[in-house]
Amino acid sequence: MDIALYQPDMPPNTGTLLRLGACMGCPVHVIEPCGFPFSQRALRRYAMDYGDQVQLRRHDDWIAFERWRTGAAKRLVLLTTKAPLSYGHFSYQTDDVLMVGRESAGVPEDVHAAADARVRIPMIPAVRSLNVAISLAMVLGEALRQTGEFPNDQETQS
Repeated sequence: MDIALYQPDMPPNTGTLLRLGACMGCPVHVIEPCGFPFSQRALRRYAMDYGDQVQLRRHDDWIAFERWRTGAAKRLVLLTTKAPLSYGHFSYQTDDVLMVGRESAGVPEDVHAAADARVRIPMIPAVRSLNVAISLAMVLGEALRQTGEFPNDQETQS
């Protein structure tokens, strides 16, 4: 399972998602340009001591990411408030890439159209959306549960 951030514009969310990727053993793809400077120094600051643990791949732009994704035969699952399907009713696969859009603007229509699947998190009608890091953590948890891919998940009996 991979994580993809489409042109992130909030460093704290990016750091949280890098840490999530490190803790869950999921590669993280950052599709540039970012809305903030994204250097090795910034990576250490945003991801704290998890920067060396995360499998990070940076893509210069959407086209470069799509070239990688199609070459790797990975299915793109976009988290979006515009999806008709709830994330809990979707069947995940181990080679899925879970993508979130920019915190300020989501993803453009061509990216939306390129997704193999679109899922949403059901919420009360009076609210707009959840934070992208929280959203991705929720969906990744369900995807890992369904695929049995949680790292070091060995049940113990007492």
